[in-house]
Amino acid sequence: MKQNLKIAILMTLVTTVLLGLIYPLVVTGLAQVLFHDKANGQLISRNGAVVGSRIIGQQFSGPGYLHSRPSAAGNGYDAQNSGGTNLGPTNQKLIDRVSTDVARLHAENPAQPVPIDLVTTSASGLDPEITPAAAEFQVPRIARERGMTPDQVRAVIRQYTDGRQLGFLGEPRVNVLEVNLALEDGARAGNAGVKLSALATGGSTTAK
Repeated sequence: MKQNLKIAILMTLVTTVLLGLIYPLVVTGLAQVLFHDKANGQLISRNGAVVGSRIIGQQFSGPGYLHSRPSAAGNGYDAQNSGGTNLGPTNQKLIDRVSTDVARLHAENPAQPVPIDLVTTSASGLDPEITPAAAEFQVPRIARERGMTPDQVRAVIRQYTDGRQLGFLGEPRVNVLEVNLALEDGARAGNAGVKLSALATGGSTTAK
């Protein structure tokens, strides 16, 4: 009995030290050395300040910016309350909200059908990317607001458009934050523009 108890106590101590201390420290250390950017949230900084993450969406409402997919996470893009609306397709609240958004977007660009991801939320509410179709839909507004040609805006969008992984996994996607930062960098360089009034870490952020 005593021998069994001794073995059990020693096994508990060894596994606690090995799996509870050594293993997490080794994995964390390797991640910091080999994948430092990814391990720390893929944060993007400007002038010494963090303005967002490549993998966490945020809100942009200014007309000179690429707008993100709608979010139902908390009050919108809240990383601490990730989630969807859980509203079914026959829910009147969802129908009214989508109908209102479609009408607003049609007024912005009546020549094109509204891409589905500009009026629907995702399961996480934190999507940092939109489809190329959703980005293309916004080109006329951005070009008009920034005094750029549509082709100039498209060129910026193409720089931050990723294709399918390994050529067949997933779908092409456009990183909203990176496009907006590139547009703003171009504006500061004298191309055109509106000033970025607010970009911050995490949660819901609005550029006006």
